[in-house]
Amino acid sequence: MKFSCLPVSLYPDLTAGRRTLPDWFQFAAALGLDGADISVVHLQSHEPAYLQTLRRQAEAAGVQIAMLVTYADFTHPDAAERQRQVEEIRAFCDVAAQLGAAFMRVTAGQAHPGVERAEGIAWAVDGLTACLDKAAQTGVTLCYENHTKGYAWTYNDFSQPADRFLEIVKRTAGTSLRLLYDTANTLGSGDDPIAVLEQVQDRIAVVHVNDIREAGRFEPVLLGTGVAPIKAIFSKLRQAGFDGWISIEEASRTGEEGFRQAIPYAKQQWLATAESANSKPVN
Repeated sequence: MKFSCLPVSLYPDLTAGRRTLPDWFQFAAALGLDGADISVVHLQSHEPAYLQTLRRQAEAAGVQIAMLVTYADFTHPDAAERQRQVEEIRAFCDVAAQLGAAFMRVTAGQAHPGVERAEGIAWAVDGLTACLDKAAQTGVTLCYENHTKGYAWTYNDFSQPADRFLEIVKRTAGTSLRLLYDTANTLGSGDDPIAVLEQVQDRIAVVHVNDIREAGRFEPVLLGTGVAPIKAIFSKLRQAGFDGWISIEEASRTGEEGFRQAIPYAKQQWLATAESANSKPVN
């Protein structure tokens, strides 16, 4: 199993320039990770020379850029803006490929006031599927997330509550769109993460390991100190034969120590599910 991390707790430092992406690559390698995920908001340029330099810096540190995180807003009420969002995500496929990222996180969009369920779902499906041919051309796998709220977004993700996420997943069945399943986001909206997982597990390419303080409210905490059923989710994934990437979304805002605790915890929980499976009696 390969492990990466999305360093949400470092976003303020990365945004302010107190840390650089190469700093993050070095830290990720020191943490024993295989990959280092990054957000498009922290890229200084989309020029090939810059992107290829970042890729080399990650490789020199001993990690790969596993996932590029984007913030598609396919549910925007303005049709011209929805088309612009499609064009932007298609362009980001080239960016991800230059970085050597195998995966790109995509979202449905924001829950804009006045956008009804039916039209929002239709727009999300149209936007997500409009980018799949470009992703295939560039060798990048698009992963749609059961998301909460994008960095610098005004509104929560349209994919909440979970019935909307599941309907979008259903309507994209048979396409190359894969899923990024977050262990806490569904719980944050008051839905059952295990019940949702059981309906989508065959489409999951990457898992975001995240934790929150209490159900029904999205407040990230250090992994293992909240209510996300991480071990139960891992058990379900292992039973289903999951062999994709596990990405720790470290968003506890507890500094570097949060990473040093969260990453071993996630690895231990994954190993524990294997030990549990191996210890079951054979009838």
